[in-house]
Amino acid sequence: MSIEIKNLTKFYGTQKALDNVSFSVGSGTVVGFLGPNGAGKSTLMKIVTGLLSPTSGTVLVEGLDVAESSSKIRRMIGYLPENNPLYLDMYVKEYLQYTANLYHLPDTDKVVDEVIERTGLGSECRKKIGALSKGYKQRVGLSQAIIHNPRVLILDEPTTGLDPNQIVEIRNLILELGREKTILLSTHIMQEVQAICHQMAILDHGVLVANGSPEQIEKTIGNSRRQIEVEFNLPADEKMLLQIANIVAVEKTAASTYILESDADADIRQDVFNFAVQHGLAVLAMQVKQKSMEDVFRELTNR
Repeated sequence: MSIEIKNLTKFYGTQKALDNVSFSVGSGTVVGFLGPNGAGKSTLMKIVTGLLSPTSGTVLVEGLDVAESSSKIRRMIGYLPENNPLYLDMYVKEYLQYTANLYHLPDTDKVVDEVIERTGLGSECRKKIGALSKGYKQRVGLSQAIIHNPRVLILDEPTTGLDPNQIVEIRNLILELGREKTILLSTHIMQEVQAICHQMAILDHGVLVANGSPEQIEKTIGNSRRQIEVEFNLPADEKMLLQIANIVAVEKTAASTYILESDADADIRQDVFNFAVQHGLAVLAMQVKQKSMEDVFRELTNR
């Protein structure tokens, strides 16, 4: 199921949460939304679900305008909010039967049993939700989001607060669901996007600063600058390092180790050696440093 977002803007009073955001998502795609706190990720997701109205712009789900066909589109969408609101005094199976009845699903017992098996809740289904670990509560949240077999799944920070084993389990479940559904996933975890997402969209202060596959974004942004890590025998003056031709940034990472950043087409290694000779320093180590996705994210959002 395709999603198209056109010129989406949202104000809360005088604060602009989204600033003319536009992009599209193809059917069967897992999209990762990244951005600092307050970047607008949750706002965008709530608008796609129809829970919030945009100040301007449109969201089309399979060609239908969310603002005009909200009820119909909500039946196509499963939503797991960041805070995962659950009825803690209800039993797992009881809660899922209640959810199935809200959607007027036929044969609710069969539907509930199927979703319990799919999300691995079998051993916990007779417990009260309040007695579950956070990982199993997330599974209950995912179960209610997929119980009506939606074609679009929107997950807001689904692995926040989970331990490493629980994170892997939830990721595997999302990967399985992504084979048949369009998924919009917000996260702060870069490895999560690289592991399970086909497309990533990075928001910063409500502005879409990057959109594409993780490989495309890493290649495009990563190739715009070149980084060299150099270790001297003694500390160097950072202001003097910045005076080396083509160096645009200097970061000190240890007592006498620095990351020197230059334009992608500039090779500064010989100039760095000359600098060391001129200032009575010895170069103990020097290597080209490949930018990670974390480096790319910081570069895009460090405004």
